[in-house]
Amino acid sequence: MTELLAPAGNIEALDAAIGEGADAVYMGLKSFNARLRSSNFAWNQFEAAVQSVHRLGKKIYVTVNTVCEENETERLYRFLSYLNKIGPDGIIVQDFGVIRMCQEFFPDLELHASTQMNVESAAAANLLCKQGVKRVVVARELGLEEIRAIKSKTNAEIEMFIHGALCVSESGLCLFSSYLGGKSANRGVCTQACRRIYSAEIPGTVANGYYFSPCDLELISHVPELMEAGVDSFKIEGRMKSAEYVGAVTAAYRYVMDHWHEDKKGSIAEGKRILSTDFARSKTDYWYGFKSVEEGVDSAGEKILNPKQAGGTGIFLGKINQTRPASASEKEQYASSLERKQEFSIQMATISGGDYNPDPGDSIRLHKKDDTGRESHKIRVLSEDEKGSRWIDIPSGFSKGDSVYLLQTKSMSKRYKRVLPSDLSKFRKQPGPERLPVLDLTPLAKNELNWFPEGLYIQVSTVADAHIVSSLHPVRLIIELNSETSYDLLNKDSPAKPLLPYSKKMLVISLDPFFAEGKSEEFENVVSVLVEKGYSTFIVNNIAHINILKKYKVKLIAGPYLYTFNRWAVSFLENSNIMALQSPAENSEKNLEAIFENSAERSRVLVSVFSYPVLFRMRFKLPGDYDFTYFSDKEGMGFKVNSTPDGSFVMPEYPFSLLDKMETLKSKGWTHQIIDFSKTKILKSDIRNLVSIIQKHEFIEGASRFNWKNGFYNPEKMEAYQAAQARNAQASKDNKKRK
Repeated sequence: MTELLAPAGNIEALDAAIGEGADAVYMGLKSFNARLRSSNFAWNQFEAAVQSVHRLGKKIYVTVNTVCEENETERLYRFLSYLNKIGPDGIIVQDFGVIRMCQEFFPDLELHASTQMNVESAAAANLLCKQGVKRVVVARELGLEEIRAIKSKTNAEIEMFIHGALCVSESGLCLFSSYLGGKSANRGVCTQACRRIYSAEIPGTVANGYYFSPCDLELISHVPELMEAGVDSFKIEGRMKSAEYVGAVTAAYRYVMDHWHEDKKGSIAEGKRILSTDFARSKTDYWYGFKSVEEGVDSAGEKILNPKQAGGTGIFLGKINQTRPASASEKEQYASSLERKQEFSIQMATISGGDYNPDPGDSIRLHKKDDTGRESHKIRVLSEDEKGSRWIDIPSGFSKGDSVYLLQTKSMSKRYKRVLPSDLSKFRKQPGPERLPVLDLTPLAKNELNWFPEGLYIQVSTVADAHIVSSLHPVRLIIELNSETSYDLLNKDSPAKPLLPYSKKMLVISLDPFFAEGKSEEFENVVSVLVEKGYSTFIVNNIAHINILKKYKVKLIAGPYLYTFNRWAVSFLENSNIMALQSPAENSEKNLEAIFENSAERSRVLVSVFSYPVLFRMRFKLPGDYDFTYFSDKEGMGFKVNSTPDGSFVMPEYPFSLLDKMETLKSKGWTHQIIDFSKTKILKSDIRNLVSIIQKHEFIEGASRFNWKNGFYNPEKMEAYQAAQARNAQASKDNKKRK
């Protein structure tokens, strides 16, 4: 029987999910989860939730679905130890290091591979299954036939998103938010760059639009066929949504799942009626209804994108035009409306610009104008001043100009039985002071990596570009395997007349990080022929690649999309006989040095010194009316988009560059360096300029360092810094008063 899995971003959402018949809930705690901006659960609340949910015969899963840096591994170990003691029914993970750590210390924790792990094939699911993962959350960019095929070929349980917000980028591969300031989607602090308005350079004009803001997923019409396909769990997205939203969506899918056998058409109609209270974005079934993968690539963009659709959720109510502190009576009124005593922090605000005046009981969603924060909130207080202005309570931290959207009206609200007990005093467990045992990376045997020489590596996306970069004299030429190069390598290359001006020994084939089930057979055929032709070294960017290539006598380099942000993740790959790797694009120098401490370890690592990092990777061509290549955000930062038969790719207008640091990097032991021209058209003049820049150790004007210098944005450090600033300010005020 298919499980219905609902989000519990807070206590009220937990009540709504269980109250409407969810079989299981998933939630995050205060760290290591991909929704750090949701309320999340305190230690005692989580411990009580596990006990209470289990008493109701339901299941509870915990999100540990972010990548972890080396200096965080001990805290991660303590967190996993805590979870092991509390006993949730599973943990949802992204980082290979978490899997490796659980294998070593916590084998009783059931592992579920997050959609952030980029699983979209049976080959990937099967490899993870052999590593102890019980369930995989498949990527959202898959069609019904692909889901069926995966389920038929694996023993892993299949969980899939059935409703809620979509990412425009392929699952787990978005770097845009991280590129804009270290707020990585892989770290739970995505700023949703896809939802922003952009200015596009369309021939003859510049037009504004929400070009990459996707519609929301709704698969309620496909519930019967997905249940027949054997999907193990239907997952509702929405840990940052209101309890009312969670309750309504859970109720809709519960009804269809329970009644479609007796009345398929009628149950779907009733489910849609229940969902009519969902004031989120327009809906799409995305990759469903296509006869082939090629048709999906051609047409899915039309189903998911609408440039006129604002990035916000819900019905637009207007913008905040004034705020003030809540009065004592307003605070008292707010407190009395709560069903249990709890801490709160509110202010009062007026809103203008919309067509509906929200009332107490309505649920709203607030978006900061600089896109640094979003929050759902139920209104509980309404005041009118002598001028007739309507003041409503809003969360602290929002101000004039921030947008407000309606999620649910009071008439849609329901009261649910509380899941947690009123007294949480007996729930006192927290992560302890355990010390993480030291992990040593596997030493390299003599000549083990003689096929991975020191020097400059160059990566390109076309055969023509491979010829142009030959003047850089790379020790290895990396060529991306795509629709164009696949045809060339299979059909034009021959021993009598080599296609490229390099020996097969000097060539490395780089594989695409998105590996969909619908293309798996074709991929296996292509790889088989390439190996037969003498290509023997591959960069693998998806765990499916590892599984498929293990039967061949080939050399593997873990690519930048097999995220290795800590030694435990590196150890996971070592156990798959992968000893060489390319550092992830988001990595920092400080973290890289912490993972690989000496020259021997660093000799295994390929470090990027130049690239145009792909910020969005989309499994579709852009709609026909997207007649532009260049676009910019409201700050004037420029980007370019490339739409191809393999999908669409968004990159920055200016490159990431460490070309001025190449000699310094070599002196620190980073002797394997890569210049990556992927997805970029190269001219001979570009190569001449690059040679000059390298020789003169120059920094490229306009180039980015990405996260190399400053690392990931750390919300916990930021909160500590802000708290310290507040304490210092208060101390200064107190000192002035004493004087």
